[in-house]
Amino acid sequence: MAVSMIIKLPAQEGKGEELVAVLAEVVAATASEPGTLQYVCLQDNANPDMVWMYEMYSDQAAVDAHMGGAVFQAAFPKIGKLLAGAPEFNNVTPRVGKGL
Repeated sequence: MAVSMIIKLPAQEGKGEELVAVLAEVVAATASEPGTLQYVCLQDNANPDMVWMYEMYSDQAAVDAHMGGAVFQAAFPKIGKLLAGAPEFNNVTPRVGKGL
């Protein structure tokens, strides 16, 4: 069963672009993760220091492989230093949509 989540990442003031740049490195690495189906970084138009991630994995094992992978583990401390608060994880279930 697919696992999906939307993650709210509040960047420190003026650090939104830097956060997106770090996340872009992680996004690029997901190309070699067969179980990572979608991994999308979104930046709020009204507040560029609010960044969102939409992630969809084939199953929990794919989530675990992604989170335990070398690229994510290397990026995690960089991401943490840019955040203004704790990430907010929201587990979601895609119901309808183009490409599902």
